[in-house]
Amino acid sequence: MVQKRKVSKRSVPLIGIVGLGYVGLPLAREFYEGGARVLGFDVNPEAVARLNKGKSTIKHIPDTLMKDMVGSKRFRATDRMAELSKPDALLICVPTPLTENREPDMQYVETTCRTIAKFLRKGQLVVLESTTYPGTTRELMLPILEGSGLKVEKDFYLAYSPEREDPGNKHFQTRTIPKVVGGLSKASLERAIEIYSLAIEQLVPVSTCEVAEASKILENVYRCVNIALVNELKMLFDRMGIDVWEVIRAAGTKPFGFQSFYPGPGLGGHCIPIDPFYLTWKARQYGMPTRFIELAGEINTNMPHYVISRVTDALNDRHKSLKGSKILVLGLAYKKDIDDVRESPSIEIIELLKEKGAKVDYNDPYISRTHKQREHDLQMKSKPLSAQMLKSYDVVLIATDHSDYDYELITQNAKLVVDSRNALAGAKKGRLKIIKA
Repeated sequence: MVQKRKVSKRSVPLIGIVGLGYVGLPLAREFYEGGARVLGFDVNPEAVARLNKGKSTIKHIPDTLMKDMVGSKRFRATDRMAELSKPDALLICVPTPLTENREPDMQYVETTCRTIAKFLRKGQLVVLESTTYPGTTRELMLPILEGSGLKVEKDFYLAYSPEREDPGNKHFQTRTIPKVVGGLSKASLERAIEIYSLAIEQLVPVSTCEVAEASKILENVYRCVNIALVNELKMLFDRMGIDVWEVIRAAGTKPFGFQSFYPGPGLGGHCIPIDPFYLTWKARQYGMPTRFIELAGEINTNMPHYVISRVTDALNDRHKSLKGSKILVLGLAYKKDIDDVRESPSIEIIELLKEKGAKVDYNDPYISRTHKQREHDLQMKSKPLSAQMLKSYDVVLIATDHSDYDYELITQNAKLVVDSRNALAGAKKGRLKIIKA
């Protein structure tokens, strides 16, 4: 438990967090534990009501903590945007998705900034945390906020500090992850550092907002490119009869010059599948193609189709057609042991299977039912696992390797397993045929 700072009630700052999702809510926790008061803003009235009752909306923030936060009177959620004038700082944690043409969709940032501009008051700090392209803070946000009649550095402060969240990581939490901070100028940077020091152990100040924005893009492009490499090698090595997972384990024994990345059914989460395309879009404005990054994005985007091809081949070997086959997808979350489905490849895999005529169910211990997303609405419920249930499917497809799964139960009762995560590497397989994808 983080020790709370001893401050007088009169001096306790009020931090406004706009967007109480997978980024905003953990950030609210850290400011609360750092001694600040927190006013959370969200456009979803159901989420607001749930939070104000002391009930969490995400798995890794427990209800017990939410009850403490609400009971302390130092946390409250609201959907009343007129209260935006109250906080000392407004930290924006809203989605930055892609359009259908893989271009930045900045509608949520723009709408938030226009709303803030209506209520912006002197002395407030505004910070964007959402991942975006270099130039967003200065080129997009600043003109909107100054449309309020207030001037940056004179009347209000503006900065960018990219979120660094890794849901499910037991070694790091928001407070202990070093945080990059870039201000529009020196005064804004100093104000942002003053605010964030309440919640974060180590701050990394940089010279401009653009450097901070570019640093976040670099982090995720680095991962995207290396994951694309091992995904491509997985497909090649499969044709060569070589297990890519064993290859990675062997290469990983080198104590220098190599870092292990792992293949999968596609990229998920809000950052890695999206950020590279933000950079390629911005690069075109400077007349420079980013072929290497775009190729990596294409390889990763194609992985759900590769998984479908492996399922189809596995069924063909058993003289079955994909059309009409019963398939159980294990795992809806984009990675193990979390309840986050943002950009999850499992969603696309289920949609592709259905389009090809398969009868599809899913199980996920953390996601009891699907919810409507911007581009998807599966309208499905998680099916409870049992031996009899597993036997009823033609294929069990492991899309997310949750630790909660009883893999021995799966291998003993499934007719056929397609494993896209190497989840069954150490499991007793018996005579069960396992296809890696």
